[in-house]
Amino acid sequence: MKANNQVKDIIYVHKNTDRQYVVSFGIHFNEFASNARKPLKNLLLIKHQYEHGAFNIHTHMEYVERDEMKKIMNDGVQSYGDFCWIDFEEEVGVNELNGQEIAELLYMGHIKQPLNPPFYSKLNNRYAYLSQDDGWFNKVYYRDFEDFFYMLGATVSSKLSTIKGGKGLFGMKKEKAYPAISQEVIRSFGDHLNEGMVISLEKAVLTRAKIEIPVWVVGDYDDMDEMMEDYRQMRKTPENGLLSYDRKTKSWNALLR
Repeated sequence: MKANNQVKDIIYVHKNTDRQYVVSFGIHFNEFASNARKPLKNLLLIKHQYEHGAFNIHTHMEYVERDEMKKIMNDGVQSYGDFCWIDFEEEVGVNELNGQEIAELLYMGHIKQPLNPPFYSKLNNRYAYLSQDDGWFNKVYYRDFEDFFYMLGATVSSKLSTIKGGKGLFGMKKEKAYPAISQEVIRSFGDHLNEGMVISLEKAVLTRAKIEIPVWVVGDYDDMDEMMEDYRQMRKTPENGLLSYDRKTKSWNALLR
């Protein structure tokens, strides 16, 4: 079993701009879905253990309709092992997929990488979501990286009030929800994101005036045990940047070292 407290307390992200994907650690599906820039529509389930999906006869795959989304968000997908899906607008588009496209989806779910860019006009999908032990190793392909910047900013701020027991991050009375970190602030970490960085909620520093969340550049990892090991060494060194929240103005800023 993975160390769930570690998954809550840090976020690792590595953005591959050329191939249009982000590898992450510490972001679960329910957080991804809750903090999406636009609500998820329908999910075509490629690899999963969800037992309540509808069956698509054409692809022999199950799917989740938008009005069932809350159910799968609360289903504990991190216990599935592999959890892979692609979103779609209408089932009629799924029924238009040809044999080659269905084979590509099955290959992508099995190997965790697509044969071709995984964006289909028939589905009008924004994502291809590929995870192992969801929240431990996630690889998400984005049609538009603005969706990633938005989701990450919203997820970091929402995590602040949910970790370290019921009292919020600092063992103090929970504050009202923090505003989402803007896409502009997240985008300003461009090079750090491309190299692979950890946002360390566990090392956040609280004062009356502000909250500072340190960021370390750790590199490119597929093995999250290795990433955690290296991060534990890196966190003893000066951080490479900060996400800073001003309590008075209720605004977020990025500080790069």
